Amino acid sequence: MTTVGTGDLKYKPVEQWLYAPSGDLITEAVGVAVDSENKVYAFNRSGGVQPAVIVFDSDGNLLDQWGQDDFTRPHGIWITESDTLILTDDLGHRVRRFTTSGELLGEVGPSDGVPADTGVEGFDYRKIRPGCGPFNMPTNAVTTSAGDIFVADGYGNARLHKFSPEGTYEQSWGEPGDGPMQFNLPHGLAIDASDRLYLGDRENSRIQILSTDGELLDTWTNVIRPCEIFIGHDELVYVAELGALKGVFPWQDFGDDAIGGRISILDQQGNLLCRWGGEVIAHSKTDFYAPHDIWVDRDGDIYLSEVTLSAANATRSNPLDFWTLRKFARVR
Repeated sequence: MTTVGTGDLKYKPVEQWLYAPSGDLITEAVGVAVDSENKVYAFNRSGGVQPAVIVFDSDGNLLDQWGQDDFTRPHGIWITESDTLILTDDLGHRVRRFTTSGELLGEVGPSDGVPADTGVEGFDYRKIRPGCGPFNMPTNAVTTSAGDIFVADGYGNARLHKFSPEGTYEQSWGEPGDGPMQFNLPHGLAIDASDRLYLGDRENSRIQILSTDGELLDTWTNVIRPCEIFIGHDELVYVAELGALKGVFPWQDFGDDAIGGRISILDQQGNLLCRWGGEVIAHSKTDFYAPHDIWVDRDGDIYLSEVTLSAANATRSNPLDFWTLRKFARVR
């Protein structure tokens, strides 16, 4: 049996988990999340050709699908403890709440879909002038124990926004740059049981940890372009790292020693406990092409989504037959 990880954190790749090539059901799983019943939700980016939300059981059997015409470009998915979905639409410049069956519950922040005027050109975060209010290509959202909603914003802004449980805008933090409380593409977002926020400051290759009042608590730099973060029931920190080989911008050069995508597991002090992936050629079942989102279910199994097509287009490379949604089962 092929396994990855170390010590008590060992996993086995579940091969052909969906029992079909990913393209038969999913064009590109940009996000993945699991609800209280262990149902798996893939946020599918297909240009409107397929449903945007596809639901499976933990064995990979199709249960439901919806939202084909509801999103301009799907990006991030979050499921609350009460099983409300919060979905970010980056090119639609919107964040919305849905039931698990696809009923729209409401907007988070502005609903007009007009991008905030940050000065960004395309996806060039270097052109963002001082950050502003929501939204310009938001990326991911989380909810606190009190129900407040935080949104990372994102490709066209450099801010973390706070909203009330009803979705009313309250406050923002952040500016473009690489200093404390500055962001170059705030992409991933997670929250722990103490309501500490973990923000994946992707193009600065770090995780900034904040209080819900916007106080910077810590900064971790032992990651490479963190796309998404998840805090498991075990309170460990699971990180999907894009790495420096795929999804790079034209102006970036990471050199000959660039590392590929990988999964890292850390404790809440930032100590590395387990890591795998990172190879230059990601053809093995234990390696990755372009990790984008990560979730851990109640059994400790890891689900990972990869932006195989988007990353390939960015680097003009061939994603071959890499799967876009994968599962690693915890070995106990």
